[in-house]
Amino acid sequence: MDTPKLGEKIKHTVKKIIKIIIATALIVGIIVFSFMYWATYESGVMAGKILRISEKGVLFKTYEGKINLETFGALKGASPIAESFDFSVEKSEKDLINELQEVALSGERVNLYFVKRYAIFPWRGETRYFATRIERVPH
Repeated sequence: MDTPKLGEKIKHTVKKIIKIIIATALIVGIIVFSFMYWATYESGVMAGKILRISEKGVLFKTYEGKINLETFGALKGASPIAESFDFSVEKSEKDLINELQEVALSGERVNLYFVKRYAIFPWRGETRYFATRIERVPH
């Protein structure tokens, strides 16, 4: 008579442990996803000229840009080396997208402020670098 009760206790305990493991894994997964999505790894500024800003993607439309950074050689009088850098822009940043399009067309030199995220999500952008604002450099 004690055997069925012992079996039921074990079955109940195993179910309880499985529920705890699933709940813990779900909570840890939400925390890790939140960190990877919103946390900032790096922030800074790049100076150069915006080459392009475009809407890309098949399933998820994202805004992608490219800035031309002029890197100067160590020797005085050396010609600059053209180096470009890719970045993304959040869809919600409509004013920033419009301003980036304006400076891309005008060829103005700008300071591009950015943040670097920990992970790439396809609905957010193709890079881990996201433009946050630009500052036009006076001539």
